[in-house]
Amino acid sequence: MSGIKEIRTHIKSVEATLKITNAMYLISSSSMRKARNRLNEVMPYFNKLSYTIADILHHSPKLMHPFFQQRSDLNPEDRKVGYIVVTGDKGLAGSYNHNILKLAEQEIRKTNHPVLYLVGQMGRLWAANKNLTVAPDFVYSSQNPSMATGRAMANPLLHQFLSGDLDEVWIIYTHMINPLHLEPMLVQLLPLSRDIFPYTPRADDPYPHNVSYYPSEPEVLDQLVPDYLAGMLFGALVESFCSEQSARMTAMDASTKNAKEMLRSLNLTYNRARQSAITQEITEIVGGAQANLD
Repeated sequence: MSGIKEIRTHIKSVEATLKITNAMYLISSSSMRKARNRLNEVMPYFNKLSYTIADILHHSPKLMHPFFQQRSDLNPEDRKVGYIVVTGDKGLAGSYNHNILKLAEQEIRKTNHPVLYLVGQMGRLWAANKNLTVAPDFVYSSQNPSMATGRAMANPLLHQFLSGDLDEVWIIYTHMINPLHLEPMLVQLLPLSRDIFPYTPRADDPYPHNVSYYPSEPEVLDQLVPDYLAGMLFGALVESFCSEQSARMTAMDASTKNAKEMLRSLNLTYNRARQSAITQEITEIVGGAQANLD
């Protein structure tokens, strides 16, 4: 009977795990849907921002602005490069965190002066284990990304870039191509390049003529670029968050299927053990009755 009790205890443990994995799957599905909706709500605004910046650059081809200065006079080994690395706050998401940290490790080896800006607890644990230098005041969670978080992250980065403390700013995050295909991405945020703002006249534009920007194009860019950068960060945070939830859904779905298969096997083993125990008891009873008759 001790074997039957052990199997029964194992079955209860697997059933409890099955409930947890199923609940985590549903929570991740709901969280991903909400994050996507938040991003879709603000996308028209950022599309308009990008179009306006492209319009300014198109009509001002000789415009020089600090946010677009490539600082090509610096030697590559002297450039101070900031890397924003977006990871999750917890595991149980398959290879999601491993893939993004692997890419981050490859990139920081390419520069002599890397500065890490970490988003997510898993990234901070990784940096601590590797004894890497991390920006101390840059502490953000990867959960529930918001536009406010994007702005809070963008402001110090812009200040450090303009002051010369950083010459480049890159973000390493995960892009969700589809729920089964997640790709770590490396995207440059600063300095900006004219190439990422292609100008295409819009047929539905109510202002087909040239637009004048007041007080001046550079001063307008001073206002637009921080919002654009905040939008880029917000979009990357949402992409990473959705990728994390998708990876967790996949992992929890696989765990749920494994738990169900394990339950099926355990129930079969339990029924066989119970049947064997009953058969043994019947045999002992019959044997005892036969002994009494003899």
